[in-house]
Amino acid sequence: MTAPRIAVIGAGYFAAFHLEGWQACGAEVVGLCDTDAGRLAAQAQRFGVSRTHTDLRSLLDETRPTLVDVVLPPAAQQAVVSAVLARALPVICQKPFGRDLAEARALTAQAAQQRTPLVVHENFRFTPWFRECRRLIDIGFFGRLHGISFRLRPGDGQGPHAYLDRQPYFQQMPQLLVRETAVHFIDTFRYLMGEVHAVTARLRRLNPVIAGEDAGVIHFEFDDDRIGLFDGNRLNDHVAQDTRRTMGEMWLEGAAGVLRLDGDARLWFKPQGGAEAEHLYEQGRPGAFGGACTALQAHVLSHLQRGTVLENGAASYLANLAVQAAVYQSHATGRRVVMNEFDPDKP
Repeated sequence: MTAPRIAVIGAGYFAAFHLEGWQACGAEVVGLCDTDAGRLAAQAQRFGVSRTHTDLRSLLDETRPTLVDVVLPPAAQQAVVSAVLARALPVICQKPFGRDLAEARALTAQAAQQRTPLVVHENFRFTPWFRECRRLIDIGFFGRLHGISFRLRPGDGQGPHAYLDRQPYFQQMPQLLVRETAVHFIDTFRYLMGEVHAVTARLRRLNPVIAGEDAGVIHFEFDDDRIGLFDGNRLNDHVAQDTRRTMGEMWLEGAAGVLRLDGDARLWFKPQGGAEAEHLYEQGRPGAFGGACTALQAHVLSHLQRGTVLENGAASYLANLAVQAAVYQSHATGRRVVMNEFDPDKP
């Protein structure tokens, strides 16, 4: 089987993690495209990409990729993803997916019409710690599972220079914490707990230099009277060698006991009535978030090459965006939002 030919569009901060992942997967990056010649050259040199382009059409015409990886912020995605889909080329698109739900739906519909895979690069569910949690749930490790909570504290949102050295557009995003960060946990909670039935949210802005919210508490309701709690802010940090590895701490609770994720990606299990001890597991490959980008990208290649079941296809990912919209609606109205009664198209 020939190595997949990957074209990467976008050479900003997060593109490095994608390029690292493709190398780890054994895929060939046949071209890298960005309108900023300086950062394009820097990333190409760092990862040994020989062909660079500042124009999308020339990239696609000259490199003839089998998969296109779009690593662009939401405002730049629509035109690029649409142009790639028009050529019936499979696409991975970075999140946040689209400028709004309507744009995400339109791109999803175009992919369906073309019968072409469109995948959202939602990588947190591919972290080795959340994969291990899913494995334990599947073997009945917890007995009846009844709760999950995550306390997000990456500590990167302090002061007037917050985010400027890495992803400066964060400062101008009118919706930040939920749209950019908590959506990871909307997806992860759905992966571990099932579909969301209702949400209640209270959001805040703690750093006055940014446009959007950077703190919030979200309560989730699932089947079988399960609940979830996301408590996040981007200003404070947590105990960890690298506060961006797990982004915070988690507790997963069932009748048999509590599994705790710490900031160094270690899992600890306290059986009911017993002492807490470390639960050992394979912590994954090198790279961001325990190699989550690599794992997601390998998962997509497996789907394209062997037909394995695909996670986070655009059509299924729209459920995350509906929950995201319900979170903002709950905050705006001060009310609990029930998903089967909620129309995200109505104000």
